[in-house]
Amino acid sequence: MQSDYQIFKLGWLAVLPLTKDAIHIYIGFVCLLVALILFRRSLTSYAALVPGLLVSLALEVLDLRDGFGWLASLKDVVNTNLIPFVLVLLARWKTFNVS
Repeated sequence: MQSDYQIFKLGWLAVLPLTKDAIHIYIGFVCLLVALILFRRSLTSYAALVPGLLVSLALEVLDLRDGFGWLASLKDVVNTNLIPFVLVLLARWKTFNVS
């Protein structure tokens, strides 16, 4: 029997024309935008990465509880947080600020 969380997740996957990996990437980017807009964090702040990290860890705790493996969970955490992390690093290195 599947948990309510897994049924919820499969319902979203049935509606959205995206793979599981792509959804994790979108979740990470949305969490970064939430941190930047709602919490008024700067793109150069590592604190902007905290919401995405917390959300990805919470989702993976639920997946691990339902019997998914550690490697799949690690891949999902990386997929969720890699692009926001790279954007913050680029902003900190002033790659976008040509003066």
